Amino acid sequence: MSQSKSSIKPFNISKWEVKEAWEEVRANRGAPGVDGQSIDEFEKDLKGNLYKVWNRMSSGSYFPPPVRTVAILKSHGSGTRMLGIPAVSDRVAQTVAARHLMRRVETIFHPDSYGYRPGRSALHAVGKCRERSWWRDWVVEFDIAKFFDSVP
Repeated sequence: MSQSKSSIKPFNISKWEVKEAWEEVRANRGAPGVDGQSIDEFEKDLKGNLYKVWNRMSSGSYFPPPVRTVAILKSHGSGTRMLGIPAVSDRVAQTVAARHLMRRVETIFHPDSYGYRPGRSALHAVGKCRERSWWRDWVVEFDIAKFFDSVP
């Protein structure tokens, strides 16, 4: 007797989340990815394109396409650096995933964690260091270059 496939998706991602992610991607604009599809072209079949992203993500069969690389001039100094430009559909999927992660981990981060968090920057961290330097008359400096090599 054959076993019928469950219609329940293994990942609980709502279509509304995908739509909200699209709105964020559209607001950011951006260049086409390796597939050459622009924001405007993606929007021409918006319902179908968002359905594909939702269906693949919620079923666990989503695989991102390759990233288009572009050499851009460095703002300070000479030379170029490579910039990866994902396809529009992949930007939507990345935004859905980032929002899921943010909801789960933001509440457990230490208040003094500043890296890659919304509304926080390196300048906020420097400001907190300056503020705390007013509390003490001494500074401790560590060289941790090989520190993480010895931590289990």
